[in-house]
Amino acid sequence: MTVGGTRQPRSEPRLRDPERTRKEILEVASQEFANRGFAGARVDEIAARTRTTKRMIYYYFGSKERLYIAVLEKAYEDIRVTEQNVDVKSLDPVTAIRQLAEFTFDRHEANPTFSRLVSYENMHEAEFVTAAAGFPGLDRPILKMLKQSLERGRAEGVFKRDIDAPDLHMLISSYCFFRINNRYTFAANFGRDLVAKKRRQIYRKRIGDVVIEYLTSSDT
Repeated sequence: MTVGGTRQPRSEPRLRDPERTRKEILEVASQEFANRGFAGARVDEIAARTRTTKRMIYYYFGSKERLYIAVLEKAYEDIRVTEQNVDVKSLDPVTAIRQLAEFTFDRHEANPTFSRLVSYENMHEAEFVTAAAGFPGLDRPILKMLKQSLERGRAEGVFKRDIDAPDLHMLISSYCFFRINNRYTFAANFGRDLVAKKRRQIYRKRIGDVVIEYLTSSDT
């Protein structure tokens, strides 16, 4: 290009950072799949929102199915990484279990996208999670922490119930999951906002109270 009789160097097109682009695609795709499910999500919409192209998305991920699996893998991996930062080894068993219950409560509230993704994947009967070999995040640190806390509590004579870590995790998660995923229908049917700020601490404490009361009471 010539400006004022002087030839100017041609500017090079801006190159996209591959890792940043991939990360942006995953972030937008997570929202799209969480809002519409696998069948309803549109790769064209993801491309438009990431200012890239459908062709580029397929270059990075191969197909819509592989993109969806990558989204699920990232979601589970993020949960696993978050759980690794929790340390309850120095706490007494009761405090440890309560803290793990409250952690689960906080995690579900902070990441509603994960809960919606899980809901849609259950509608597919875990088809994609099952098909993905070496799926990350399924070896959950929180299960190990629950197991260790339960064992310590039983050894000390504090916990009396015969429940294993996966069932205890299910008990805690069901409460936390319901509160986030069913908030709209619950409000419509019963007039109560499950995520209202004024009730947050009540619900957060309650899941810990319920779990500890169950574990410490006799099952006979």
